[in-house]
Amino acid sequence: MLESDPKAHLHHYLRTAREALLWKLDGLSEYDIRRPLTPTGTNLLGLVKHVASVELEYFGGVFDRPSGEALPWFADDAEPNADMWATADESREQITGLYHRAWAHADATIDALTLDAVGRVPWWPDERSQVTLHQIMVHMISETQRHTGHADIVRELIDGAVGVRAGNSNMPPVDQAWWEDHRNRLERVAREAGDTPG
Repeated sequence: MLESDPKAHLHHYLRTAREALLWKLDGLSEYDIRRPLTPTGTNLLGLVKHVASVELEYFGGVFDRPSGEALPWFADDAEPNADMWATADESREQITGLYHRAWAHADATIDALTLDAVGRVPWWPDERSQVTLHQIMVHMISETQRHTGHADIVRELIDGAVGVRAGNSNMPPVDQAWWEDHRNRLERVAREAGDTPG
């Protein structure tokens, strides 16, 4: 990407992060995409639901461009963390469809506004609630990449699959035996370090 348009660069990184997150669902069962694999319940479909929802909010209401999407999990009376998991009635197709609509809505906002366009994040403290599109693009890249990192780990725990996207594992070209030896060596090093007085 050689163009010198800063907005195009930011948009490229946001799109890449979105695609990587959504790709983590590929090939998994309904059970596996919903499995809570951390003590706080982190799961793949919930990560997609959360990121779709916040993208709609940041590129919607913040710039007075509401999407019209119902997000009941953000209502004042919603249970805590309701945006981080999908109910049995919320299908993979509904959540991924929501994410695709969030992309379209955000992309329309990005296309319509300049990087210095001003918005307001009502849930941020007053002293920093006034923002620019530039800030929100950087914020959403960071938010999406953070949760894509969570998804990387959750997916690896489910079936050992790793990588940035189909056809690009971004991992060394080694076999499973190498990884087992590598992990065992790291375990030994951790135990040795743990036994060493500080």
